[in-house]
Amino acid sequence: MKAAVYFGEKDIRATDVEDAKIKNDHDMLVEVSATSICGSDLHLYRGAMDAIMDKGRSQTGHELIGRVLDVGSAVGKFKIGDRVSMAYSCSCGDCYMCEVGATAHCETTQKAVYGFGVPFGDLNGTHSEALVLPHADGHAIKVPDAISDAAALTLSCNLPSAIIANNLADIKPGENVALIGCGPTGLMSLDIALSKAPGCVVAIDKEAYRLKVASSKGAITINANAENWKEQAMSLCGGRGFDKVIEVVGYPETLQMALDIIRPGGTVAAIGVFCDAEFNLVLADVFFRDITLHMNGFANVQPFMWEGLRLMERGVLKPEEYFSHEFKLADIDKAYSTFYNKTDDVLKTIIRP
Repeated sequence: MKAAVYFGEKDIRATDVEDAKIKNDHDMLVEVSATSICGSDLHLYRGAMDAIMDKGRSQTGHELIGRVLDVGSAVGKFKIGDRVSMAYSCSCGDCYMCEVGATAHCETTQKAVYGFGVPFGDLNGTHSEALVLPHADGHAIKVPDAISDAAALTLSCNLPSAIIANNLADIKPGENVALIGCGPTGLMSLDIALSKAPGCVVAIDKEAYRLKVASSKGAITINANAENWKEQAMSLCGGRGFDKVIEVVGYPETLQMALDIIRPGGTVAAIGVFCDAEFNLVLADVFFRDITLHMNGFANVQPFMWEGLRLMERGVLKPEEYFSHEFKLADIDKAYSTFYNKTDDVLKTIIRP
């Protein structure tokens, strides 16, 4: 079968791999109807995680909508023909960490993530014609046919992460809010934040076309390329800083931006995926300003998948609006290049085998 395989920095392409097949009684075999590229996948693409990838063998992708082809004898929630998605991290559903909701830290699977290299479980990826979901009962979910493929893809990672970001920020009516990063997850975070009757809402990004989308939703936008971006932001919150800041990028400089514009006693919810090993956090600053800092890039999305599904079923959110481009699996290299380089005002891609 065909699957996307990592060959090196900026070299991910579709190639022939061994057919996916069930090996354990808790496995489920799924035919991929569609998949996508997450912002965190771009860390792989740019080579930031080169050391953990088995070049020429490690598969990529962790966003899925598909149909069940076969189930192991221990799988009880699903049957052949079911339409399903799954959380980006593989969790058993039964261990202590799963029971307390920290599913990304599953003690059985040891933090396994689909399509993310050897240390993260060495699992197959969703950028393929089919894949195996180990411990399927623990982290997969049925998806009604009424939900579009594009919208359903966001259940694996983007939409639950946006819900988590808002839960951590705990926005109260009238509070001033800043969002750093207007990619798909950032824009979904913005959608939810705007529903909470905030005061001033500011969206910050470096891409004008992303800022245009945020502006259309009612946010005041600031281009981070501007030398006076901070002055612009602070002028919108009386110079004291924002009550809540949501960071959805995952770079040291964007985390510092969040800390620069949060008010004393405010909350920063940083859900970007950070690959840098170190960050110069000035403890005295955080201490004396009483800042609450949440880091949740390795998000526990499984407990929030059903909530995300409910938001879509009831028309509260329409994530399909963020899909701007479609590619075939055979053109996965073009899909990665387009998304990474932000070519042609790309927001999010749908990829079909």
